[in-house]
Amino acid sequence: MNICVFASGGGTNFGSLIAAKKRSFIKSRISLLVTNNSGCGAVKTAEKNGIGCCVINRKIYPHLPESSYDNLFITELRKYKIDFIVLAGYMKLLNKKVLKEFRNRIINIHPALLPSFGGKGMYGDNIHKAVIAAGVKISGITIHFVDEKYDEGKIIFQKCCEVCSDDDPDSLKKRIRKLEHKYYPEIVRKFEEKKIQIIKNKVTVD
Repeated sequence: MNICVFASGGGTNFGSLIAAKKRSFIKSRISLLVTNNSGCGAVKTAEKNGIGCCVINRKIYPHLPESSYDNLFITELRKYKIDFIVLAGYMKLLNKKVLKEFRNRIINIHPALLPSFGGKGMYGDNIHKAVIAAGVKISGITIHFVDEKYDEGKIIFQKCCEVCSDDDPDSLKKRIRKLEHKYYPEIVRKFEEKKIQIIKNKVTVD
């Protein structure tokens, strides 16, 4: 596959995918980073590893009509011949043109067990604070397809971990991040091996 990563922040999952590529755990080429934040850590990671980087946000194109703005993404994805998109902490909804062209070829990782603790505003430490406040005993990660709504695409994979009585958002985040870095490359590899399918509207993983 030829992969584009969308990221807005530090890009630790972006880094884990690059590391998996370097050790030949995944075979896909990571060709492009798309971001809305030119100052984010993911941009530095892309530059360090010789990966193309495209910054698209409304501050740069404030007066561009919506359709033309949406086409900016499609143009870059086609330019780099992208056929699979991986979200790694991207804080914007993808536009309908991208979703249509890459239907069932866009995945995201969420640091909680969906459908709980998902949706608009549920990102970063907000998630871990909500998990701890709710008093639940387990949290974890969810890898899912991306659709038109935050965190509502079909679930591909989940892995849980304990929420300890003395956890704070930072300690819980560190535990969950280990799961992210381990399992996100594994799921990308499953896609490479064509071991993930949608059958009767449900996702199967061989």
